[in-house]
Amino acid sequence: MSLQSHQLVLGGAASGKSVYAERLVTDTGLSRIYIATAQAYDAEMASKIAEHQRVRGPNWRTLEVPMDLPEAVTELPKDHAVLLDCATLWLTNLLVSDADVPTRIDALFEALGNCPSPVTIVSNEVGQGIVPDNAMARQFRNIQGRFNQRLAAAVGRVTFVTAGLPHVLKPT
Repeated sequence: MSLQSHQLVLGGAASGKSVYAERLVTDTGLSRIYIATAQAYDAEMASKIAEHQRVRGPNWRTLEVPMDLPEAVTELPKDHAVLLDCATLWLTNLLVSDADVPTRIDALFEALGNCPSPVTIVSNEVGQGIVPDNAMARQFRNIQGRFNQRLAAAVGRVTFVTAGLPHVLKPT
């Protein structure tokens, strides 16, 4: 299974990774699909989601997919550019719902390997801070770190965004 037509955009919170990834997808010239994994549990998150939608504009087809990401990727049409934003929130959703995370990750990799359109995956780099003080946060950091490593090894291009500046880690 090859994921070489896909790419990963990593960065910290508010690093500019989503804006950069949106530009990459827009620059393809293809019809655009945005797979949103966030859920608005409070007013702050609802506001953040609304701002992302406003910035993207109306030329995106948006799929709200907080949990069933492998199934959504399997159903993607050909000849579209896809932005998956973001893998970190998807993992969070899985963890808090007590899903079988390794099985769901494997299913996502299989779906991406069979996807007929290029997918740009946004994910947070969560391992550059202090060691979290609780078991769930450490579990999440470790799962996210291993997931990002697996994605980075599989996709054709990896870019790390810091302060809005892209740093290409792995060229195609």
